[in-house]
Amino acid sequence: MKVAIFLGSKSDSETMKKAADVLKEFGVDYQAHIISAHRAGDLLVKTIRAVEESGCEVIIAGAGLSAALPGVIASRTVLPVVGVPLECVSPGRSNGLAGMDALLSIVQMPPQIPVATVGIGNAKNAAYLALQILGIKYPDIKQKLSEFRQKMLADAEANGAAGVEL
Repeated sequence: MKVAIFLGSKSDSETMKKAADVLKEFGVDYQAHIISAHRAGDLLVKTIRAVEESGCEVIIAGAGLSAALPGVIASRTVLPVVGVPLECVSPGRSNGLAGMDALLSIVQMPPQIPVATVGIGNAKNAAYLALQILGIKYPDIKQKLSEFRQKMLADAEANGAAGVEL
């Protein structure tokens, strides 16, 4: 297992599944854990230790509202942590901040405890960043990313880079 995905709540599953889907597409093993930094701190620390011992190399953590999960994880490991700020939406209502609270909580980590942060709800980019980090060590992952980018370029060229009629 190269990547661990942490979710603060089961309600984050739909968004964070997008990171898992990217990792699957690239053939990268991962584990996912649903643990609240606020409600189950001891379990979170125990799980961080377990993923470290299993050989995990990058952690992706998604959280909304106060969004403490990525920062708490980063404070407990030296593995790179990629934070995904999430908009917390209960059925029929939002918390009113559209994920900005989570974004600011994750991106404003204190000095010496960084969390790489992607856009609100952008779990796919968290996975792509994790793949880039892994690509430093694993030539096969780097090659797959290069091929993926080449395909993106070819698709852009085929979709009208030469001009289209509007």
